[in-house]
Amino acid sequence: MKEILIIGSSGGLGAALVAAYSARGDRVLGLSRRGNGLDLTDPDSVDAQLGGLDRRFDRIILATGGLSIDGAGPEKTIKAISAPAMMAQFALNAVGPALVLRHAARLMPRDRPAVFAALSARVGSIGDNRAGGWISYRSAKAALNQIIHTGAIELSRSHPQSVLVALHPGTVATGLSAAYLARHPAQSPQQAAENLIGVIETRRPSDSGGFFDWAGAAVPW
Repeated sequence: MKEILIIGSSGGLGAALVAAYSARGDRVLGLSRRGNGLDLTDPDSVDAQLGGLDRRFDRIILATGGLSIDGAGPEKTIKAISAPAMMAQFALNAVGPALVLRHAARLMPRDRPAVFAALSARVGSIGDNRAGGWISYRSAKAALNQIIHTGAIELSRSHPQSVLVALHPGTVATGLSAAYLARHPAQSPQQAAENLIGVIETRRPSDSGGFFDWAGAAVPW
């Protein structure tokens, strides 16, 4: 039995991850803004929620993120950039995960394998960007990828069996992607959760700091 922490457990994919890990017989703790008041954009909230935990987790999964925030959707052109909207993207999709990551050394075991996984997005890949647009969301996810990569280097020194990865879940039929489902084939949250667990459970320390899609293939930076 593994100890699992799912952050963002009230969302469609987060709830599916909770259910899937629970069905495997693991002990799961779910935290979310809706269920526990965990607000990734508030450092005090993150510290209050995570600082009070005295367990060690074999898996910490950030099933969080936002594509449209406070009514501001992805920009179609650089001319549409809004400073507040861009800052909101970074606060939720990059700074928030970093605030969680600073608790990882205490929450992850040093003496056995453990995985810290954060949901990123293929559109955060600089090398794979051929269409442009969505600059705030793309940039925030690219920043998240750098945060995970840097954290992996640091954690490897104190937690040699640790694995930190950014994961692209594919298009999932949740509220986050509802406005874009007609353009792309989508997976159910349950199928997406099983796919991600398959990737998470097969990662090794040599994969730490990497960026992988739902099938386990490396995504270019």
